[in-house]
Formats: sequence, structure tokens, C-alpha cells
Amino acid sequence: MKIATKLLSLLIFLSFQAVFAQTAEDKALAKTKAQQAYKLEDEEGKFDEAIKLLEESQKLDPENITYPYELAYSYSGKKDHQKAAEILEKLTKHKDVYDLVYQALGNAYDYLRQPEKAIETYEKGLKKFPKSGKIYTELGNMQLNKQDFNNAIKYYEKGIEVEPSYAANYYRATKIYLGSTEKIWGMLYGELFMNLERNTKRTREISKLLFDTYTSQIQVKGDTTKISFAKNHTLTLDALKDPKNFKMPFSVVYEMNLSLAVAGQKEINLNSLSDIRANFLKNFIKGGNDKKYPNILFDYQQKLAEQDFLAPYNYWILMMGDEVAFNKWQLGNSSNWNNFMKWFSGNALSVDDAHKFYRLQYQ
Repeated sequence: MKIATKLLSLLIFLSFQAVFAQTAEDKALAKTKAQQAYKLEDEEGKFDEAIKLLEESQKLDPENITYPYELAYSYSGKKDHQKAAEILEKLTKHKDVYDLVYQALGNAYDYLRQPEKAIETYEKGLKKFPKSGKIYTELGNMQLNKQDFNNAIKYYEKGIEVEPSYAANYYRATKIYLGSTEKIWGMLYGELFMNLERNTKRTREISKLLFDTYTSQIQVKGDTTKISFAKNHTLTLDALKDPKNFKMPFSVVYEMNLSLAVAGQKEINLNSLSDIRANFLKNFIKGGNDKKYPNILFDYQQKLAEQDFLAPYNYWILMMGDEVAFNKWQLGNSSNWNNFMKWFSGNALSVDDAHKFYRLQYQ
């Protein structure tokens, strides 16, 4: 009897081992097939072939939310947004649902020309994931499509506040502000964006926009300098409540320090802008403004200055504004540039909940 019991126990144990081994093997195979599918999707645009592989992955590992999510991506890629929406609707009830599901589902409804359903989906997503910068981007985009820039910027800046490491909100906010009278915020958001998303088409676009804004908003004629990065210099009620700790609006301080930095320059070009930005930083810190108006961007620039990398960083930020001048400077400063790039690759600007900047911090 004891021998029979032991035999039964052994058989059950071996059976469980076989099931576990098979499950692990299935999951590994599912992952391999999915990786093949990702390549077909992203590199070759072969969505039908990718769908077949992802369906096989889903059968092998049915609990994994990644495979149906990618299936929806493939269906969207082949313009079958209705099928994508059907898959994603089911995923909203998945135990492992994440914010990208709501983002993709809202996008599917938008493609299906159901903007109200899209907005409803994004809002449901925010209730479940209140710190999703991605969903705030989509809500901002919905307002941007209607040319409602004021409401669009509210969503983008809220996205920056709640998920500061997500680059898309900075990109959108930069373009809106640089097209407005309050360009100062576009200058800050644009540089933050470039640090978060390096070496892309959008990075190059923002680099040129920053350069063009500097050259259009700083006008030097003889001994006269005109600077215009903001028109709203309104004092907040909080600033007036405590005379001992009175603070001027940041826009006033920014333009004042920039005016001092421009002094002595005869023209505004890539070379002079590098010097102007370096002088601005010195003046800003010397006046104690880094304490009154804390900003992760200026802290990072100071770190660069201490490493003797502020000049190559400034050229990198504005390089697309004048590529000929940049290439000439780079050739003449190859050692400094190469050392900077090595350092830069391992010392990115830290952006997270504890280290972030958004405009309303100065209100």
C-alpha cells in the first residue's frame, strides 16, 4: 500500500514537472515568435505575417497581454482599426492592463472618426492611470486638431507634470509656445525635449526652431538690443503677499539676464549664441536666481560648465540652425567635442518625479 502511494505521488510530481516544463517551453517559443513578428511589423511592414505569428504566440501563452496588444498594433498597421478596437476593448478588462492599451484604443476610435468615443476612452484610461503622460498627450492632440491651443497646452503640461520623463508632451508644448507670444516656455521645453529624445527627426526639428527663435527674438542694432520672449509679465498674488520674499515674474528675470548676456555682441549667430547662453547661465546663478527659480535645466547646464562641456552642448542644442557653422566649429574643436559626446552618452539629464520642470512651478 505504501509503495503504491509513493508511486502515485511520484507520478503526480512528474506530471506537474512535465506541465511546468511544457509551459516554460511554450512561453519561450511564444516570445521567439513574437520577436519575429515585431521585426515584420516595424522593419518590413508585413502585418499579415506578423498577425499569424502573434496569434501563435497568444495560443502558446494566453495570459500574456503583450501578444494581443501587438495584434491590435498590427491590425492598426493594416488600417483595420475596427478589429484593433475589438481586441483592445477586451484588453481593458485584462488583469495586467496598462495605459498603452487605452492610448491605442482611443487612437483606434479616432481613426474610425469617433472622436467622442476616443475622448471617453482616454478619460477612462486616466481614471485608471492618472499619471499617464501618454494619455494626456492624446487628449492634447484632440484639442490641437480643433485648433484649441489653450486647452491643448493644458493637457500637454499636465502630462509633463505627471510623467516628466515622457518626451512627446514637451515636443507638442514647445511647438505651441514657440508659435505664441510666450516663447520663453517653448525655449525651456524644447531644450528639455532634446535631452529626453536625442538624435531623431523631431530632435533636429526642435534644434532649428530654438535657433530660429533666438535669432528672431534677439535683435541687435548698433548699441541697441531688443529682446522679446514673453509679453505676459503679470505678477502673481503670492508674489505680492510677502514683500520680504518678493519675486519678479520669471519671464522678467529671464529677459533681463539674457539682455546682459547679449551685451557686446554685434550679431546673433551660432557662435555668439553659444557665448550668450554661457553668459546667461553665469548671470542667472550669480544673481541667486537658481535658488529663487529652481530649474533642472539650468542645474544641468551648470554641471556641463564644470566639466568644460557647456560650449559643445550649446552647439549641439542649436546645431541644426546653421549646419555649416556647426561643422566648422566641430572640426576646430574635435577633441572637446569627442570628449563631450563620450561624457554626454553616460550622463543624461535626470528627469523624474523628483527632478522635473513645468511652467506652473513658477506661478
